[in-house]
Amino acid sequence: MKTLVLGIGNTLLTDEGVGVHVLQALEPELGHRDDVTLLDGGTLSFTLAGPIEEADALIVVDAANIKTRPGEWALLEGNDMDAFLMANRKASVHEVGLTDLRAIALLAGHWPAKRAMLAIQPAVIDWGEAPTPAVAAAIPPVCAAIVEQIRTWNHVA
Repeated sequence: MKTLVLGIGNTLLTDEGVGVHVLQALEPELGHRDDVTLLDGGTLSFTLAGPIEEADALIVVDAANIKTRPGEWALLEGNDMDAFLMANRKASVHEVGLTDLRAIALLAGHWPAKRAMLAIQPAVIDWGEAPTPAVAAAIPPVCAAIVEQIRTWNHVA
């Protein structure tokens, strides 16, 4: 099973870049695996449709307004992820793009059945190259959740 871990965000905008920072933290543990692709999705583009369609499983990591305290995060899996994307189209600039990428994948007939989003509540989105302390503290547990999600999917597959 090929899993795509897609980190989204602009690392020049403090907490907005947390998806990319999570990917960097995952690199030592998952970067060598043939069954996992870590992809910096940046600020999204339609060029990501191909890698999403080619994946058996998809994990998206992004800053999102989940209406909690900064640094808190949520794992949204399967239909819960889809419902969040559709209901919160304006929660961040990226969710509009994710919704579009989902539509493209559905039209192509391949929106991965195994999919999850790790949404992390930002504190600040302003110029700055590092996440705030609250969001930075979320990176290790989010990485652990991603590794566990991949492990769970591989055992079920």
